[in-house]
Amino acid sequence: MDYRAESLKKHGEWRGKIEVSCRVEVDSREKLSLAYTPGVAEPCLAIHRDIEKSFDLTRRWNTVPVITDGTAVLGLGDIGPEAGMPVMEGKCALFKAFGGVDAIPLCIRSKDTDEIVRTVELLAGSFGGINLEDIAAPRCFEIERRLKEDLDIPVFHDDQHGTAVVTAAALLNALRITGKKREELYVVINGAGAAGTAIAKFLLRLGVSDVVLCDRAGILYEGDGTLNESKRELAALTNRTLKKGTLKDAMRGADVFIGVSGPGCVTKEMVRSMNENAIVFACANPVPEISREDALEAGAAVVGTGSSEKPNQINNVLVFPGLFRGALDVRATDINFEMMLAASEAIASCVTDEQLSPDYILPYAFDRSAHEAVAAAVSAAARRTGVAKL
Repeated sequence: MDYRAESLKKHGEWRGKIEVSCRVEVDSREKLSLAYTPGVAEPCLAIHRDIEKSFDLTRRWNTVPVITDGTAVLGLGDIGPEAGMPVMEGKCALFKAFGGVDAIPLCIRSKDTDEIVRTVELLAGSFGGINLEDIAAPRCFEIERRLKEDLDIPVFHDDQHGTAVVTAAALLNALRITGKKREELYVVINGAGAAGTAIAKFLLRLGVSDVVLCDRAGILYEGDGTLNESKRELAALTNRTLKKGTLKDAMRGADVFIGVSGPGCVTKEMVRSMNENAIVFACANPVPEISREDALEAGAAVVGTGSSEKPNQINNVLVFPGLFRGALDVRATDINFEMMLAASEAIASCVTDEQLSPDYILPYAFDRSAHEAVAAAVSAAARRTGVAKL
């Protein structure tokens, strides 16, 4: 199937992937008076007296906006908020299908950090959590940081942390196959944007001590005066041996390669230069850094990609529906590292020892038990770390 052509055709038929449905009947005077005026005055006054009642008396408890400025949409880049709408609608459909979460696309016509932050702050009283999506780095880092500081509901930038959580889950199971230990790994990440940054920080907290990042200019290292502020911070946390050079230089002797960059930047020769039982996650879409077939031919033991057409798809659809379900269920005020780690471990644990193989390191996105496992693990971690209100 030509998915692009067929998708365009289907979008024309669907005219939107989500819709609002009514949870109450208003087919009589009595029912109308209960759902609306005059009866509705009483819940309004109850919320006026105690804003927390808005979670009990409205759908706020289960509603999340998917917010974008349209500057980093899929692999398409800065195409604008309206053009990003099909992706945001798709995300909302997945929220509902796999997590039972009511999600609403909100595409903001601004690239100004202050305007975006203020817009979300003004709307936050309508929602139980905030999902940020497809906002370009480095602006996305400040937007998320400020919203997490200012709001008392969870804020989650899926491009960063959803990608990090599912990548870590894939890595945990790849280590079960290869026998490598996380504290002994040398990991190379190509792509120092939102996803690469979050993956690097997540793996460091997971116990991986040797992480090197590369961007288009090559290896990030502390002391490089050409780096922007976010990359300087990354360089200070990673590459403690101060490696310099190109991606090819970085990959020599690596145990793991994680690509969140662009097509065709890794060769068979580069994979051959890695350590024995190498793990290769080439996740660029629609064309990976190296094809699965070439990586395996070059000696990789486990290969993951971003494609649903190949084994081991590493996709954050395994993360955000269950993660938000778990956070909303306990009315969490934050999504912290412990909750994200619980999600990673829950995803990894859904693949049993009998199921685990080089071609099956993650459950399929359609596996509802995986989403349920994530939700349960996240709720428990929220309670354990004191960010749950229920």
